[in-house]
Parts: sequence; C-alpha cells; structure tokens
Amino acid sequence: MAIAAETTTATPTPAHDGIVVSDPPIVDITALRKSYGTNEVLKGIDLKVQKGEVIAIIGKSGSGKSTLLRCVNGLEVFQEGALSVNGKKLMHDSPTAMRELRQQVGMIFQSFNLFPHLSVGRNIMLAPTLVKARDAKTAEAQARKLLERVGLAEKFDAMPDQLSGGQQQRVAIARALAMEPQVLLCDEITSALDPELVGEVLRVVESLALEGMTLMMVTHEMAFARKVSDRVIFMHQGRVHETGAPAELFGNPQTPELQQFLSSLHD
Repeated sequence: MAIAAETTTATPTPAHDGIVVSDPPIVDITALRKSYGTNEVLKGIDLKVQKGEVIAIIGKSGSGKSTLLRCVNGLEVFQEGALSVNGKKLMHDSPTAMRELRQQVGMIFQSFNLFPHLSVGRNIMLAPTLVKARDAKTAEAQARKLLERVGLAEKFDAMPDQLSGGQQQRVAIARALAMEPQVLLCDEITSALDPELVGEVLRVVESLALEGMTLMMVTHEMAFARKVSDRVIFMHQGRVHETGAPAELFGNPQTPELQQFLSSLHD
C-alpha cells in the first residue's frame, strides 16, 4: 500500500484479467494542481491508470475527488501539472484536442443529465449523430443494442420522466457508452438514487468492469468498491493520501486519516 503522494505504490492485484502494468498508462496525471481563487483543491496529484483498470476514489466531501474526475474529462481547467489520455495531452487552448479528448472519455454524473424533451433513444443517439456524424439508422441500432445491454431494451421510445431514477441512470450509462469511450468516469452515480434502486445501477457498472472497460469512479459504496476495483485511492485534503488493492486498503489502513474515514462509515 502507498501512503501519500511521495510513497511508492504497490502493484495492485487485478480484480479481473487483461491489465498489463508494463503498458503505457491510458490516463497519466502528473503533479496536477487545481485552485478556485485562493482555495487549492488539488495539491499535486500523481496518478497512472492502466487500460482495463478499475479505480475507486474514496474520501470525505471536499477532498477533491469529483474535481479530479472533472479535470480528466476537461470540464475543469487546472493551473499546474500535466494530464494525458491515451497518449494525448489535455490542452484547453486547442478546441480540436478537447473534442478528441471528449470522444475518448465518457462521464456519468450524479443527476443523470438526460435531455427531458428527447426520448430515451434520442438521448443516446444525439452525440454519435452530431459529433461522429453517424447516420440515423446506425445510431438507432447502436442505441437499441446499448439499451439491451443495460437492461432497458423496451424503453427506446419512453421519455425520461417516465423512468425511475435507477432507469434514468442506466440510460445515462448507455448514452456515455454510445461514444465508445476509452475511459469511463463515474461521479457518485448512485448518490441521488433511492436505496432500492442502487443495485440495478451497480450491476451495470460491474458488468462493464468485467468486460474490461477502464473505469475511474468516485463512490461512497464501499462494499462495491471492494468487490469491483483493482485499486482504491483515498483522497484527503486534495492529495492522494493512500492507495492500494481493496483488501489491503480496507483491511489494513496505514494512516489515522484513513482509519478515521473508514470508522466514520460505521458510526
């Protein structure tokens, strides 16, 4: 297990096969710093994610977890450091580079963010037809296939307000997958759901992990993180404070901060 940013990270035990640690990382973050005015929220993040790896990011509210994800997909501009996805550097001053980045990285948010005036099918078809210039027939076939993949094959013509929160979030996952991303970012995607709906969304994410999708997920579902992740990252006050394989990090926390965080979950 690694403690804080300057300590060497132990090689994680993969939750699934196919990860080659010697390959170049698909996400490479170096000395990343991000501030809002005088408030520095990311204080020198170093993180490498291999293709097919599943990373769970945990920590208290305000530790920088969601900001880190938003930097990876270009929604936030960072002040210092470097970030690349699939070998291409993130460059906010290049519209072409940003378009390419957003085709490589999909993101799913807490609040679904479906377009309420479009049917489920049209929500999924929109980006492939606009950004990738796919014809309607191809985009529709893909949308139907993705809806089947997330267990909603019968909902193609439904409107978002006719769906439960769990169903809407599964549509959001299908919509992100429609762009065929190399990396999928999940930002607390079950936090807005009623407890009885959480499982249906987590089952879809678990299936993606087993299929080899590269996942970076901010989550408060600790049992799920332990089950699905190859590596868990504990963020504290804007830094990567501890990182390790799930059994190691949850079973043998090395710092008082992580010990306190884990014990607070059971209070």
